[in-house]
Amino acid sequence: MPAASTTLRTLAVSVITLLTVTGCQAFNDAGRTMGRADIVNDLAARMDRALELTYSAEYQLRGGQSASFAQSQDPARSSYTWPGGKLTVTDDATTRCDVDGGRTVCTLEEPPAPNSKPSVVVFAEAELQGVVTPPMVMGLLTSAALDPGAVITERSSTVAGHHATCVDVRQDAESFTACVTGEGALGSFTGQLDGQPVELALSRYDDQVDGGAFDLPAGAGVVDRRTAGP
Repeated sequence: MPAASTTLRTLAVSVITLLTVTGCQAFNDAGRTMGRADIVNDLAARMDRALELTYSAEYQLRGGQSASFAQSQDPARSSYTWPGGKLTVTDDATTRCDVDGGRTVCTLEEPPAPNSKPSVVVFAEAELQGVVTPPMVMGLLTSAALDPGAVITERSSTVAGHHATCVDVRQDAESFTACVTGEGALGSFTGQLDGQPVELALSRYDDQVDGGAFDLPAGAGVVDRRTAGP
């Protein structure tokens, strides 16, 4: 597996190692004892496998806004669209689009290094824009699993018609609820980012992707900052 796709699994392995020593445990809603490491590892493994899938997802955000994510393989491409922006990563370019004063401007830069996972690059940029991503949720779960004062409750649910595992985390530092579908897509998140309330809920999941998901927005201005070939 390429190194870039092990991001979430690495977090889980670190938690497993530490919790094996401390013996911390949590209880799910049925009263069954669940190792915190088991919960984190299961969700990390799902989201890690999802990096290898082709799928598209639409999300409802707080305040009635929406976001969408698309990912395809062979060739590997990924795109995340959120209110006011879009990032697309292909083997030709890394394209950042911003809306300013009603006008969209897209800047084309060099593509990521060979063998990089486009989705990993997209998620990193989306987080800088305050968008909830699987790696961000995994980081919060990891932190909670290492907090002996945190109460972690696991339950089953259905999100947008898909089976999901949800985790309710209650702790002094940060309480939140996150759901991950059986396919490994982020199903929902309710919590805070930088002290601000954040909500995200999957409204549609499809195992196919419209090629237009990776196109530039219609009418967008283009700034090409890629270096010219020899």
